[in-house]
Amino acid sequence: MPEALHVHGPDPAFVVRVLDVAIVAGRIFAIGGAQGCGKSTLAARMVGLARERGVRAITLSLDDVYLDRPQRLALARDVHPLLATRGPPGTHDIALMSDVLDALRDGRRARLPRFDKLTDRRLPERDWPRVDRCDLTIVEGWCLDIPAESPDALVTPMNTVERDEDIDGTWRRYCNDALARDYPALWSRLPHLLYLEPPSFEVVPAWRWEQEQAARASRPTAPGMSRADIDRFVQLFERVTRRGMATLPAIARHVVHLDGMRTPHPDDMARLAPTIGG
Repeated sequence: MPEALHVHGPDPAFVVRVLDVAIVAGRIFAIGGAQGCGKSTLAARMVGLARERGVRAITLSLDDVYLDRPQRLALARDVHPLLATRGPPGTHDIALMSDVLDALRDGRRARLPRFDKLTDRRLPERDWPRVDRCDLTIVEGWCLDIPAESPDALVTPMNTVERDEDIDGTWRRYCNDALARDYPALWSRLPHLLYLEPPSFEVVPAWRWEQEQAARASRPTAPGMSRADIDRFVQLFERVTRRGMATLPAIARHVVHLDGMRTPHPDDMARLAPTIGG
């Protein structure tokens, strides 16, 4: 397993290039990629640069629309215990995110949902920031535009979590069914997707561990996960992440391959160019 990698955010030239592409794309631009690949950091840097240019930009993450803890606990009780854990398909409020994106795309006022990961609760709607007008919304999420698998592909466990904690496949079938049923409505609202492609799945636990270390440094008193916890946690996302690695290079509008240090491949950087229309 690779050791934690230490990087300080995307190259400024990469931020500029992606922002140029996003501004031409229209009001909604999406960034997808595996856990820890730098989606949130890239989106935040793009927003900062956009505002310097006088462009009213915001970010909206798939993490902002997790189902609230009581809803997930109900799913854990009624369907499978693993559904208590936020993040995999079936644990997001896709209708809420779609409604917010529709408002932002149409230039209407919107409130941006927010989720508090420390308390594992969605914030009350009165505490959601209000956006009166927005030129660019950057959507980021780990599973954007990934298609569901065939039922036959779910039979063989992907890892020890699936083998030992989802013995009859109930959890992975539920997640896959949700991905097929609910998520395409959101994908249809994201015509311009940049996929940050990892060099292999094997770097993802190290990337996610680095995120955890950064979070601990910023919140020393907050509860955190051990490296073993992280390795198990990443297994909950492995199946869909690998599915994305196999399919998104042919689906996404833009694909940038990252090396182990999250550095974009220079050829992919050169190919990044603004495109107008469908």
